[in-house]
Amino acid sequence: MSDPTPIRIPIDPLAPAAAAVEEAVRVLRRGGLVAYPTDTLYGLGADPRRAEAVERLFRAKGRAAEKAVPLVAADLQQVEQQVGVLTPLARRLARRFWPGPLTLVIMAAATLDGRLLAQGDTVAVRVPDLPLARALAQALEAPLTATSANRSGATPPTTAAAAVTALGSSVALVLDGGPATAAEPSTIVDARGASPVLLRPGVVAWDRVLESLR
Repeated sequence: MSDPTPIRIPIDPLAPAAAAVEEAVRVLRRGGLVAYPTDTLYGLGADPRRAEAVERLFRAKGRAAEKAVPLVAADLQQVEQQVGVLTPLARRLARRFWPGPLTLVIMAAATLDGRLLAQGDTVAVRVPDLPLARALAQALEAPLTATSANRSGATPPTTAAAAVTALGSSVALVLDGGPATAAEPSTIVDARGASPVLLRPGVVAWDRVLESLR
């Protein structure tokens, strides 16, 4: 018998229907995985508060235990309340670039699952510039994972079809919002100190980050 294919729901990522968001959140609360478009690529969502969901995500991606998992949040308040501590630098960058494709590495809250952090003490998080992703985090009442919806080391997907091909039945639900709006991942910046450190180039040019602090 062949593996079941994921449920696929068409959705407008700029004006997501409440019913589709609620269905995705029901899957997340049960510990299932949801593929969804962000403002960069398709992400793989899991409820980071559920240990079995985190384990399922690592298995689906074939992700090494030493690789941390990034999060997306509904807004800055959710980040500060549930994700970690923002330094003055991090808060300044967040206010300048959020919502948007800038991921900040900050000190993680002690309540986060250690596997998400690769047993470290930092977490990568952003507030995405796409209503759908923010709506999912708001309805879940928690940030959700946002690692790309593909096997580790493979090309990150820019369409729902590519996410299904990559992950198959390990994903319970796919929100099909059409092609992703950017072919690059988010820019990752370590914002724990007094000066930013570029960890991964991406959609937001490094020059823009530096200029925003002048």
